Amino acid sequence: MPRLSEVIAALETLWPAERAESWDAVGTVVGDPDQEVSRVLFAVDPVREIVDEAVKLGADLLVTHHPLYLRGTTTVAASTFKGRVVHTLIKNDIALHVAHTNADRADPGVSDALAGALDLRVVRPLVPDATDPEGRRGLGRICELEHAVTVRELAARAAERLPATAQGIRVAGDPEALVRTVAVSGGSGDSLFDDVRAAGVDAFLTADLRHHPASEFMAADAHRPLTLLDAAHWATEWPWCELAAAQLDEISDRHGWDLRVHVSKTVTDPWTAHAASSNPTKTPGAPN
Repeated sequence: MPRLSEVIAALETLWPAERAESWDAVGTVVGDPDQEVSRVLFAVDPVREIVDEAVKLGADLLVTHHPLYLRGTTTVAASTFKGRVVHTLIKNDIALHVAHTNADRADPGVSDALAGALDLRVVRPLVPDATDPEGRRGLGRICELEHAVTVRELAARAAERLPATAQGIRVAGDPEALVRTVAVSGGSGDSLFDDVRAAGVDAFLTADLRHHPASEFMAADAHRPLTLLDAAHWATEWPWCELAAAQLDEISDRHGWDLRVHVSKTVTDPWTAHAASSNPTKTPGAPN
């Protein structure tokens, strides 16, 4: 069995820490470099439900996309929920490693996995990484469909292919408009609106879209309206877990490690229910 330091070194070749955003917190959070690793669990969020799953599974290493401590802390007391996560990991000899924006920028990365889940052909990064001479790394992806579909059909495909969440898929724009090119970005994507507009695509699928940025984006160019498709944050990033697990499986086979690699199917999206608006007796809009 490999040591944790060996597995982490392999993961760092996939998602080097230096490619993360300056504000990010990636890398190994908990773990003894000399401990042996035989079972690995991938998940989006390092929350209590996932840690409990890792304990039950007998995992030696938990790899998550989201950081545990993004903004730092002054305590890991077990009386706090993040402190309890740390205590549980250490007591059960489970290491925690994070690949966040370095996985977003990777080739392949989070948005490649999202595009793959939707059967979209990746053309190039939405925001290329200037340090990549081949132009394959970067944030988001610009994609093409095999044949044009309506916005309604694309939204239905996303709802069917991505993990089910209470939110589902929200759409801004004409549901019957035709889509041939799509920009995708796993996780929060409204910071990329200018890049999406410059890319000249027909639609943008991402997550966490807010009222004012979305409204302004839709109103910016009446002559060439674009469509927004807003999915749940967790759902747009979960496909990366399967991609990352497959990458580690390949590394394990190459090194003869015989690692057992798993992907958590626990839904950690914070929203748990959705009530559709329906009141046919009143005119749509705000009350007087």
